[in-house]
Amino acid sequence: MATNKDYLDFLLDQLSSLEGITYRRMMGEYLLYYRGKVAAYVCGDRLLIKPVPSAVKMLPDAEYDSISPGGRKKLLRVDNVDDRDFLTNLLDAIYEELPFPKSK
Repeated sequence: MATNKDYLDFLLDQLSSLEGITYRRMMGEYLLYYRGKVAAYVCGDRLLIKPVPSAVKMLPDAEYDSISPGGRKKLLRVDNVDDRDFLTNLLDAIYEELPFPKSK
């Protein structure tokens, strides 16, 4: 199920206080970048992030999910998207643990 653009716009508004938030569309879904690093996936109207230690600490009860049904890559689903401060703190917390994209 492709992500509704309104959901993406909502997330971008929630993260508007952070500098360096960009996105890229990929097959009906979106990658969110924070200062050049892939910070989250927006898939099927869900916000998913890599389970780096800071994310696991901030989301101790989060469920693991995948980008697509049956997908092997397990990510943390962020359900608390209505809390703007929480989302910005989450992205700030995970930033240092995220890798920069590989050069082509």
